[in-house]
Amino acid sequence: MTLVLLGVLASATTAVAHAVTLGDQGYIQEITGVNIIPFIYLGAKHMVTGYDHILFLMGVIFFLYGMKEIGIYVTLFAVGHSTTMLAGVWFNFGINSYIIDAIIGFSVAYKALDNLGAFQKWFGVQPNTKMATLIFGFLHGFGLASKIIDYDISPDGLLPNLIAFNVGVEIGQLLALAAILVVMTRWRATPSFVRQAYGANVLMMVAGFTLMGFQIAGYIVT
Repeated sequence: MTLVLLGVLASATTAVAHAVTLGDQGYIQEITGVNIIPFIYLGAKHMVTGYDHILFLMGVIFFLYGMKEIGIYVTLFAVGHSTTMLAGVWFNFGINSYIIDAIIGFSVAYKALDNLGAFQKWFGVQPNTKMATLIFGFLHGFGLASKIIDYDISPDGLLPNLIAFNVGVEIGQLLALAAILVVMTRWRATPSFVRQAYGANVLMMVAGFTLMGFQIAGYIVT
């Protein structure tokens, strides 16, 4: 798991959050009408390849063991990003991609710090983790909305296509969650988990702040 986090950290220094391939970009810009299956595929692909979403999701479930509790947090995240993604595109309300991606990078660092118990140690308080997950879900959704708006999706069939994209995002999230849970379950069974968990969250925090810094730098120079 630590090697996986190192790989994600490396990708965070070279990739752009919420990136869309040139082929997908051209497809989104050219098609009109209702295209349910293609947009489900695009939504799933975006989530599965969205390292920022996956890092945050991994941080959220890092110390959650019960499936009911995991389900509650994942649902809160899904409700948050679904709401702002759909509303943002429908009402054509986006946030500058650099700014929202910097905030998303911060969400990863925030969750890692929370897992490390930093807020209790530094400030003597524990933020409401469920509320934080919902709020950051809203912000991740604005990231999705901003990217879709950037690629000028056709208004013909907009609502069905957006719903299909969101369904795809949820499918991708479930696939990513399943993979994370498989790895986490095996990792937690090893004697070294407690010792390695600290280092893994430090790496996740570094990845979040790295993404945040690159996005802020991008905003300043553009």
